[in-house]
Parts: sequence; structure tokens; C-alpha cells
Amino acid sequence: MDRISICRSAHLVLKTLGNNREWSYQELKRVTGLADRDLNAAIGWLAHEGSICFGRHCGENRVSLGFNMYI
Repeated sequence: MDRISICRSAHLVLKTLGNNREWSYQELKRVTGLADRDLNAAIGWLAHEGSICFGRHCGENRVSLGFNMYI
């Protein structure tokens, strides 16, 4: 695993999150086809950038597309 592969995985996750809904970890894993290690690295990358938001729904952790709003 290197920075380029993490970035590619992050772009895949970001593209998947682009439909404006919340996703569970298992849903993201199934749809993207990423291994746990790659998905975790991608989520970490996106979280560091502030590109995603975390929440809970029905007792399950969820991930959604975040946004920065500057006025």
C-alpha cells in the first residue's frame, strides 16, 4: 500500500458517496469492492481532508459525503 493506491481508493469511495446518502461500512465495502485495509485507509484519508461525515442510524455507524461551507 502506498500513497497513490490510498488516493485511488479514496476517490472510489468519494465517487460512491456522491449520491448524497449515508452508507454503512459493509455497504461501502460491497459496492466499492475494496478490502478492509484499503477501505479503512480511504476513509481515514477522506476524514483527514474533511470530505466525509460520520453518524449513526439504527445503531449502525454511517458515512456520508461531507461538505465545507465558506461564507
